[in-house]
Amino acid sequence: MTILRSPRLADGTARGIPDATVARLPVYLRALNALAEQGVLSCASGELAEQAGVNPAKLRKDLSYLGSYGTRGVGYDVEYLRYQIAREMGQTQDWDVVIVGVGNLGSALSAYQGFSTRGIRVAALVDADPARVGAEVSGIVVSPVDQLGAIVAERRISIGVIATPGAAAQEVADRLVAAGITSILNFAPALVQVPEGVDVRKVDLSIELQILAYHEQRKTSRDATGKEVGV
Repeated sequence: MTILRSPRLADGTARGIPDATVARLPVYLRALNALAEQGVLSCASGELAEQAGVNPAKLRKDLSYLGSYGTRGVGYDVEYLRYQIAREMGQTQDWDVVIVGVGNLGSALSAYQGFSTRGIRVAALVDADPARVGAEVSGIVVSPVDQLGAIVAERRISIGVIATPGAAAQEVADRLVAAGITSILNFAPALVQVPEGVDVRKVDLSIELQILAYHEQRKTSRDATGKEVGV
């Protein structure tokens, strides 16, 4: 999970970076990390674009929103650009996260090792089920949902994850907002309404699988000549 906050200028006002560009920054960072692991010190925009799976013109335009980090004839300094993108994405500091819902999905998220390498730290687990409260999951003792506000305040948490069934999602979102959470990652199969100033990112695994199923159906509906036939 990557925390994307609106990059700001020196006077504190938000930069006008399009959401589509912000969404591609983690992809560029991943590509830069791969280049760094290969010992590459600098790369041309074409090379970085190929690694990221975008066209060079789009990459150059995206990076232009962050500043002028490339050198004509030389390209981009891999390590420097890694740092600049990581800084814009809030990855130069650790972000504590609370997960609400410690079923199969919440437990799996709490154990995911990839968060720590991206500046994300699961600091608390909360559940409404008395049977789960007090249990230890991924080294963290599950707390009752009634303690959510105190936990958020004590640990200064600003990011919450909803990993509950869909029916409970809105109530959980309301509790998170009331506790002071300003960014929510919603894995529940339901849309949630939040007040202005609270960011929500929706992750629906079933929809992503349905999209893949659609593409698979398209593939199998083609005849031997490569033309589509009726399904």
